Amino acid sequence: MKLSKLRNIGIIAHVDAGKTTVTERILYYTGKTHKAGDVHHGTTTTDFSPEERKRGITIYSAATTVFWQEHQLNVIDTPGHIDFNIEVNRSLRVLDGAVVVFDAVAGVEPQSETNWRLADKYGVPRICFVNKMDRVGANFERTVKMIQDRLGAVAVPLQIPFGAEDGFQGVIDLISMRLVLWNPDNSQMEPCWLADVPAELMPEMAQKRQQVIEVVADADDQLMAVYLEGGDINEVDLIRAIRMATLQGKMVPVLCGSAYRNKGVELLLDAVVRYLPAPDDRDQLVGMNPESGGQVERALSADAPFAALAFKVVHDKHGSLTFVRVYSGSKRTGDMVFNSVTGQRERIGRMYEIHADKREPRDIVYAGDIVAFAGLKHTTTGNTLCDVTAPIVLESIETPVPVIDIAIEAGHSVDQHALMKGLHSLVSEDPSLSLRQDAESGQLILSGMGELQLEVTLAKLDADFGVSVRVGKPKVAYRETITQAQELHYRYKKQDGGPGQFAEIVLRIEPLANGEGFRFENQVAGGAIPREFIPGVEAGVKRAASMGVVAGYPVVDFKATLLDGTYHAQDSSVLAFEKAAFLAFQQAAAKAGAVLMEPMMTVTVQTPADYIGDCIGDLVRRQGLIQNQSQVGSGVEIQASVPLAQMFGYIGDLRAMTSGRASFTMQFERYSAALRQSEKRS
Repeated sequence: MKLSKLRNIGIIAHVDAGKTTVTERILYYTGKTHKAGDVHHGTTTTDFSPEERKRGITIYSAATTVFWQEHQLNVIDTPGHIDFNIEVNRSLRVLDGAVVVFDAVAGVEPQSETNWRLADKYGVPRICFVNKMDRVGANFERTVKMIQDRLGAVAVPLQIPFGAEDGFQGVIDLISMRLVLWNPDNSQMEPCWLADVPAELMPEMAQKRQQVIEVVADADDQLMAVYLEGGDINEVDLIRAIRMATLQGKMVPVLCGSAYRNKGVELLLDAVVRYLPAPDDRDQLVGMNPESGGQVERALSADAPFAALAFKVVHDKHGSLTFVRVYSGSKRTGDMVFNSVTGQRERIGRMYEIHADKREPRDIVYAGDIVAFAGLKHTTTGNTLCDVTAPIVLESIETPVPVIDIAIEAGHSVDQHALMKGLHSLVSEDPSLSLRQDAESGQLILSGMGELQLEVTLAKLDADFGVSVRVGKPKVAYRETITQAQELHYRYKKQDGGPGQFAEIVLRIEPLANGEGFRFENQVAGGAIPREFIPGVEAGVKRAASMGVVAGYPVVDFKATLLDGTYHAQDSSVLAFEKAAFLAFQQAAAKAGAVLMEPMMTVTVQTPADYIGDCIGDLVRRQGLIQNQSQVGSGVEIQASVPLAQMFGYIGDLRAMTSGRASFTMQFERYSAALRQSEKRS
């Protein structure tokens, strides 16, 4: 497959916007399946795990390959729930384009915003698909306006819905200026047909087409010249200009339909082929030379040296699979690859093209492919695989900070080994999970992004490894930080008959902005401290910070600067300077206004108007700050910032006070100073 005929795309959306249904219809219309799967009946292709079918939501990103109009489409269906956002993050890192699905009633929802920002971060061009146009309360214009206002996007409709709600019949295509119609129910998935745009609508549609031309003319000099001269712009030139504007990020095409009613998916596939990028639409692959640290550029070609990014690891009864995006070069089964992050060489045992839970063996892979390698034992998410003769390190994948902890132990002592094996396997699959042992209690602490993620992890532990566990109540993953700068001169000296230990340092610590993490700087001049002892100072500060000063939680968002010091020719060592830095940080932090930080969550509640007072009152009682309130369809959407500690068990309370009619979503917002420090310490 030529690179220009290849599309690597993801389907992303807020939970319940209908992206899995869109994916299922894509599989059907491209001939990949003979019957479209249904989320409600648990028959979907991409939601194939028992937990996904049981819950009716996407938990794991699933890949498949389809063909449309002589183009190959590698499609990844991603989760919409915030707890599983790592799947969206690592998918967008390796994809060239994305289809963002919106609910025509709800519009832009919180997870849509999160996913949109991730796509911005990785520079992924997008197409918007406004789904569920047949639902009561569907409003295409309002959804487009929300995309423009909330996401800051130049959202340009290429289609206008013909009818709405129960009367949604089709769309007016502004490119061809034809009316595209489907049967009212279309349960038999009959193809669409074309008709003339009603005469009374032609002036309005002509004006909307002109608005599209005005936006895209800026990206295409040839079309701009025709536009300025007042000439007619044909369909081919307009499609070319829209593609250029989309790739340059100057516009986002917007389409609409109803995937569940089988309306609009064929036109969406046409748009993916027309407007989203091929792998070779990017000029060069840019990375870092692991030896020199300098920038490396590589052609996106099968003739260039091999380079690929591992973006997902999956373990099953057959072994481990490493999902990779190949950017350049080619490899055959049995070839060696070099992991430029770990410095290890590994042999590719098998190569597969993945279709949800099925595998199709491949003998060779080329630039642009998204495939899975079997047999890699030392490669993890975010590692770069390349030729040993042409090393390169690609941008890795950032993982979110876990915000919720649970203590777990095996239900039976004989299961302890299986528990540890299972946990390490699951944590290696999902980088947003972390596992540690509490230094004081000795308990195993599993941390994640939310209650649902941890619940699913424990269910998988039982199903895949046969281990039942006892679980402690969820706890908030607090952090600590300092609020003032503090400088300390500290001398560490120990003499107990053997070799002595000596280190003297001047250390300054100062607060950083929220989310900046930890920075270390060495300002020692004139060799007052030998260079080989400096890493010991940084290690000592990190170790002390991990133990906290207020309540034993890690200290974050601060900078430590080594200003000066002295050493002893015989008694100084890396260990001595590490101990000095450890004790110096503890004393300095105690004087630097250390405070406890708690995770604040953005909570979005959608409720019938009858219950708005009860919902707001309950959020306020939970120490929430109401930020916004707006009308959405026939209901009301409330946005609030609430401490995570106050949100445990919220779903049960919300259902009770609204007779089960309200729903909510929650995602991490920021760490903020805890209101009641003494309570958190206890």
